[in-house]
Amino acid sequence: MSTTQSDRLRGLLEPLVAAKGLDLEEIELSRAGKRRMLRIIVDSDEGLDLDLCAELSREISDQLDASDVMGEDEYNLEVSSPGADRPLTEHRHYVRATGRLVKFQLTEGELVARILEVDDEGLDLEVPGVKGRKATARRVAFAEVVKARVEIEFNRKDKKEEEA
Repeated sequence: MSTTQSDRLRGLLEPLVAAKGLDLEEIELSRAGKRRMLRIIVDSDEGLDLDLCAELSREISDQLDASDVMGEDEYNLEVSSPGADRPLTEHRHYVRATGRLVKFQLTEGELVARILEVDDEGLDLEVPGVKGRKATARRVAFAEVVKARVEIEFNRKDKKEEEA
């Protein structure tokens, strides 16, 4: 997608997404045979429910139909959340991942740890103990993080369960 079209799409859709209390994370435009596929990725601190996603999809479709930003060619529109395996790249992504187990690629190797707290400079982490050892605390500055991605946990306790 050209930078100009990407900028035009972002300018058109960001206010609409923000009015719903959501963040516009990504816009992807690709070919799917003769048609184009426009994928809009949105998220929020509270997550994204299916009803809100459907409502936003209808509003985005109406907005795109009323403008010329997509041109005359047919396209399919998909509005969705980023999914569990998306990379953590923004400060808000780390905040949303608080309590989750994350695989970090650091300037000095790899680390798998649970995010306990996030501030402007970095992360307070809990590194799980190995072979019966206790978990340890570790501080990591954002400058040390090369890549980070949430690890999928099938037996993870939900925050609501812990509070009960």
